[in-house]
Amino acid sequence: MNGTPQNQIIIAGAGIAGLAAALAFASRGFSVQVFERAPQLEEVGAGIQLSPNATRILGRLGVLPALLETAVRPSAVLLRDGRTLAELARVPLGEAAERRWNAPYLALHRADLQGALLSRVNETSGIRLVTGAAVTGLAQSSAGVVVTIAGEAGRSEAGGLLLVGADGVRSAVRAHFSRSRQSRYSGEVAWRTTLPSDSPAGRALVEITSADAVTAFLHSGFHLIAYPVRGGAAINLAAFTPARGFAETWSGQADVAPLRRAMRSTAPVLSRLADEAGPWTAWPVHTVDRRPPWTFPGVALIGDAAHAMTPFAAQGAAMAVEDAWTLAANVAAAPDNLAKALAAWEAARRPRVEKVARRGAFNRFAWHASGPVALARNLVLKTRPPEKLAADLDWLYGWEPSEL
Repeated sequence: MNGTPQNQIIIAGAGIAGLAAALAFASRGFSVQVFERAPQLEEVGAGIQLSPNATRILGRLGVLPALLETAVRPSAVLLRDGRTLAELARVPLGEAAERRWNAPYLALHRADLQGALLSRVNETSGIRLVTGAAVTGLAQSSAGVVVTIAGEAGRSEAGGLLLVGADGVRSAVRAHFSRSRQSRYSGEVAWRTTLPSDSPAGRALVEITSADAVTAFLHSGFHLIAYPVRGGAAINLAAFTPARGFAETWSGQADVAPLRRAMRSTAPVLSRLADEAGPWTAWPVHTVDRRPPWTFPGVALIGDAAHAMTPFAAQGAAMAVEDAWTLAANVAAAPDNLAKALAAWEAARRPRVEKVARRGAFNRFAWHASGPVALARNLVLKTRPPEKLAADLDWLYGWEPSEL
């Protein structure tokens, strides 16, 4: 190999973070190579919420028009008591969200987001996506980084200015720098399924809440999120419960007994979902220690590879998109001083990611509260008007990346 291309970015992973990073770097004139270990990109996962801080950037990347074809613009986020179904609070979204935060709040299927990103990548010159190819080694050089790729044709090398580790919670790039920095099971399991809106269970849900809203049903030690996807044709369900014995498991269909127990004392229309809405996929929630560095000479970790967090603020995808855009902006602003660019990016991102993680931890505490704490929570929520609840989210949804 003769030298290291100075305008080339190498990305490990073609998930949301990796594809968003590819588009962000390509939009700034970089040549991008994306290596994905899976032999093909498949439609996996379930529903996802994209708040305005994410859709604002996706609009800049040219992805938003495709998302709007299938996404739902929820009218509100509703918090309801899981036992009585009483409405506790309402955060206005829809047109109100777009007026307030200048970007839409969307609910959609994760596969639709993946597909929109991939379509945009495929039509963008300067991006090369290789599947069935894993980054298995790397070496820093005076000009950047050289990575070893293991693929169907054997081993090869690729060189570039920067390697972006966007390979998820079980990041191989992160493991290169610290074998001990592995993901950790949080003790929570996300139970996910989608069901047709016109199914018996779907119609029963629509009867107890708004068909076009994101609804969180709160209960001691458990909460359930329901919202429409695929243009309203389906309802995404995500239930969260504590569970033991999932630390070494990744995902798959599992015995719903823990979910059934958690929902036992909820309203009948909810408790029946454990058996009527399946099959459920159990996703153990893993996190990554955010304290160690996210950047190294010629390398940056983004998204879950850097800071996988619990999903209770619904910001995992949004943080990945923010990471991708801001990293590309920082590198483009100082390509001749990459170390300075990476240090500035990490220093700017850490406080925001930490604040989002704290919000998620607070949500989990409040939503799973019981006894006097739950009573106090309900009282506080009922006394706060929707406008004030929306204003409390200005720091999160109204965030815009600074222009460098």
